[in-house]
Amino acid sequence: MLDEYPRPQLVRESYLCLNGIWEYQISKSKDIPEDFTDTLIVPYSLECKINEEKHLLKPDEYLFYRRQLYIPEDFVKDKILLHFTAVDQFADIYINNHLVYSHEGGFLPFVVDITSYLEEVNTLIVRVRDLSDTSYLSRGKQKLNHGKIWYTPQSGIYLPVWMESVNNEYVEDIHYLPDIDNSLIKIKITSLSPQCKITIDEKEYVIVTNEYVSIPLDNIHLWSPEDPYLYPVKIRCGQEEVTSYFAMRKFSKIKVGNKWYFGLNNQVYFLKGVLDQGYYLKGLLTPEKDEDYINDISLMKSLGFNALRKHIKIEPLRYYYHADRLGMIIIQDFVNGGSKYHFPIIAFPLISDIHIKDNKYSLFSRKNKVGREKALQEYIETLNYLKNVPCIGIWTIFNEGWGQFDSESIYSKLIKIDNTRLYDHASGWHDQGISDFKSLHVYFKKFKMPKENKIKDRIVILSECGGYNLPVANHMATEVSYGYKSMKDKTQLMERYMRFIKEEITPNVKKGLAGFIYTQLSDVEEECNGFISFDREVVKVDIPFIKSINDSIK
Repeated sequence: MLDEYPRPQLVRESYLCLNGIWEYQISKSKDIPEDFTDTLIVPYSLECKINEEKHLLKPDEYLFYRRQLYIPEDFVKDKILLHFTAVDQFADIYINNHLVYSHEGGFLPFVVDITSYLEEVNTLIVRVRDLSDTSYLSRGKQKLNHGKIWYTPQSGIYLPVWMESVNNEYVEDIHYLPDIDNSLIKIKITSLSPQCKITIDEKEYVIVTNEYVSIPLDNIHLWSPEDPYLYPVKIRCGQEEVTSYFAMRKFSKIKVGNKWYFGLNNQVYFLKGVLDQGYYLKGLLTPEKDEDYINDISLMKSLGFNALRKHIKIEPLRYYYHADRLGMIIIQDFVNGGSKYHFPIIAFPLISDIHIKDNKYSLFSRKNKVGREKALQEYIETLNYLKNVPCIGIWTIFNEGWGQFDSESIYSKLIKIDNTRLYDHASGWHDQGISDFKSLHVYFKKFKMPKENKIKDRIVILSECGGYNLPVANHMATEVSYGYKSMKDKTQLMERYMRFIKEEITPNVKKGLAGFIYTQLSDVEEECNGFISFDREVVKVDIPFIKSINDSIK
């Protein structure tokens, strides 16, 4: 399951997939147990249907994994690197009873050099603890007392585990900076090798490593959702050859008259998007197969959408690779954290126009200084992890005041690290008047363009809307259904969507609206407001009809 090569922008022949059957044990003690009495399937959480919903891990419990590492003799080079794509939430890694690495945070990958700890026979043990929503740590939409817009918490290894073996002069990292205005690609290759050979579209260059090198391109082929061209790349450092790709594209703000718009490749580009939670009936945070990513993206394209807002979740690199090659702009949310949220702060602005300064840490559940520092560190790590992904056009820092804090300071720090994308600092509400977007969530009233004094030379985007509820019997995770507006059948759902586009979107395009994000791609647990059911078996609308409505937006 999910055994495809996990890193499409840096592919090497050396690869061992460690997904599959692992032993596990749950304990109240942090000491490694002597006996492991049961098994589960990695990379899926304890709590999901694929693992028979074995157990909901409590904050005072430890989850231990164990498996043998069988390393073929011809696999071994100078270093052996062990990769975890995501482990929720604290992970301690043991090789042959040696603690070799500890990681905090449930949404970002980490890698461990295990070379010096290996013996003839090797045992890997992973100790996990998950505080879920009882701490200040990033948690996404997981909640122990879940329901409505909050989902079943998940613990442990929930994305692929794998190993690779490398020479000392291996390609450690690649960074691409496309410059379409000057028809060149800037590349930085990190390696102990002083130089490397790079082939782009069958043209070979010898470049130095560990600094940015500009390579001119003839007749550049621009990337867009309508023409998602990817440049193939080969890189040779020392004895190693890897394959990669990049795209030539530019995201920017464009001013027309006195209004600002989202720009792709120096042209105004209207965003027609869908909120994508990235949850699946059987695997929750994890799909059953790689094709599930492909099917979700392809279906949304067939409905006439050109953008997906990846909501409060960071995906593995294969998801973004499929968005890159299929042609889908991704609006990437950072993952929310903070202590228990105050209902008036996160909910009342939905029906009011109250905006509070986000340096009031107590109101925004961010009193813990260590938690704020850790959150900023994760935002920076997120930028670095996804820095090369061509399809990501917008970073969303905070959503609906969930653990929001110091957004002006954070925005100023992040834009120095990545100024190639746009930023939405406060999706929904608690707008601080900064960044690139005036970002609105409207569900219970008719959408109207905000007044000029509230826009403040920014792009206006309706970053959440719709939420029409239509449960599909026998295709739900629960008998309870939740949504913002209930529909009686498929016909009413399509008519309501058509009316929404014609009455609230199209008239406001002429007034400066730059895009909308409809809620949502699929049903998730109690939420039944998706275009498709939670099990992905039922499309609730006629595809040509919705596409024609979306295509009519001018």
